[in-house]
Amino acid sequence: MENKHRFRFDINGARKWLGAAIMAALAIMGAVICAQYAPGQRWWMYMMLVVCCLLLCVAAALEFYVVKPLNVKLAVYGAELFFLLVISVITGNDFTVVLYCLAATDIYISCERFRTNFVIAGISAGMFVLSFVLGWVRVHEDALVYDSIVDILGGCLFGLLILAIHFVIAVAVMRFYRMSRRLSAALSEADKSRAELKDAYEKLSQTAVLEERNRIAKDIHDNVGHSITSVIVQTEAAKLLVESDPSEAKMKIISANIQAKNALEQMRSSVHLLAGRAAPSSLKDGIDEIVAQTVDSADLKIRCDVEDITLGEERVRFLCNSVKECIANGIRHGGATAFYIEAKNGRDGITLLVSDNGRGFGEDVKEGYGLRSMREKAEQFGGGVRLSGEPEEGCEVEISIKAG
Repeated sequence: MENKHRFRFDINGARKWLGAAIMAALAIMGAVICAQYAPGQRWWMYMMLVVCCLLLCVAAALEFYVVKPLNVKLAVYGAELFFLLVISVITGNDFTVVLYCLAATDIYISCERFRTNFVIAGISAGMFVLSFVLGWVRVHEDALVYDSIVDILGGCLFGLLILAIHFVIAVAVMRFYRMSRRLSAALSEADKSRAELKDAYEKLSQTAVLEERNRIAKDIHDNVGHSITSVIVQTEAAKLLVESDPSEAKMKIISANIQAKNALEQMRSSVHLLAGRAAPSSLKDGIDEIVAQTVDSADLKIRCDVEDITLGEERVRFLCNSVKECIANGIRHGGATAFYIEAKNGRDGITLLVSDNGRGFGEDVKEGYGLRSMREKAEQFGGGVRLSGEPEEGCEVEISIKAG
């Protein structure tokens, strides 16, 4: 709305300057006409000529500075055509076509519809031809018929050419001017919208950063806190069993060691995320690194069959953490000494399988914090967790997620 009002203000400002120029031109031409046709004219005809020239200037002033509605402007223009008809009949000269052009200028400026302007141009052309013929016949009463026809046709064609040129230039200039102003308004609106979008993007980016930081803080609190708690529990249990059951104490120490490394790796991953460094996007590299670290620190056998799958950072981090959780649970709860890890990219998504040779479980198995968090996260990625096993026959955990 603001750009529309500014556009109207610019049009009105241009009309004021153009109106002053047209009134000056009408006044000058009226003075020239009156001076040229003063000798030899009857006094009443001369007075009529002067009055019509003055009224033509007054009508132009009203049209440019007073009258606003287009229908009233058209009524004023009709009066101007009458004054021009009288002037043309009195003078009988074809140069009065300039007055027709000057009188029609404001109509071309005010009206944006091409069809209306074209009709106005046709009316102006018709009135000019009529007034020129009547004026020429009145002034050249004694001319020969052939000369009259030639002069009338020549004068009409010259006047129509001038009117056509004026119509094309006026309409084309005004259309270009209106289009340029609308384009400027559109560009201004686009700049404003771009600034608003930039502000919204910055706010959205800040919100996304805060959400990511909150998510990382929650991961550190939940996962790392759980791992550290497990380390404390396992080491405390190992202290109590170190004399009575050294082998069981050793398994608990191994489990605590894996949990501690898991917590350290999660802390490093979170720090890398906060620092803006990308995590490995290959699942195979991530699992191979986990297996190497686990085998080095414990007397375990781990066999892997992992396809080279490229995933997003968050999914790779989840699956790697799930592998650590499954190994730690197998050692802590099942006393497992061997693991098999398989990861495949199927038609329905990614499937991760971790099985061990531990004690397994019966029907009364309880899902702890680690498995519950694993299941919730897998469901967020469009998959789930399947847990299976028999007493003394090991345990198998299958995790499925969408590739995203």
